[in-house]
Amino acid sequence: MDLADCVLIRLDPDETSIASFDCGDTDLNNFLLNDAANYLKARLSVTHILTLPIGDTVQITGYFCLLTDKLAFDPSDNEQKKVWLYFNKKHKIHFNKNRKTYPAVKIGRLAVASVFAGKGLGRLMIANAIALVVKMGDIGCRFITVDAYRDAFDFYLKNHFDFLSDDDVNEKTRLMYLDIKRLYP
Repeated sequence: MDLADCVLIRLDPDETSIASFDCGDTDLNNFLLNDAANYLKARLSVTHILTLPIGDTVQITGYFCLLTDKLAFDPSDNEQKKVWLYFNKKHKIHFNKNRKTYPAVKIGRLAVASVFAGKGLGRLMIANAIALVVKMGDIGCRFITVDAYRDAFDFYLKNHFDFLSDDDVNEKTRLMYLDIKRLYP
């Protein structure tokens, strides 16, 4: 399989070929099969499907969805305040005196079909998600976020995401982020 043959398309709400998608995770499968079209129609998120032409058919290799988000903190919480001060310094964010939020885009779901696991498609979808966010150059957006499942931490770390704080270290998912400012001229 050549990754260059993969094509990213936006979900068509009337698409029926998604019924064969299986990533091995019931929640992620159900989202694509039962919820993605409704979320698109309601403008809650937009799902992008990575496809691969195989002979006369098109195989769905994976998908991800994007929605708006923000990184926020509670200034009355002293622990969060310390995290926020460190965060601002780490990312060289100026004009931060009264800022309690930063604009972001969230990767709401990301899944690779089981038969294509381990072939670099997750990394390709992250690259495509970043490209879509960067293309929105006329809209202020500094970060990409994800609520990563525990078994996906290493994947996101390898793709340059970082944990926002240790507040959620014992949770099923953890908030991770990627600073996209380095991608702009």
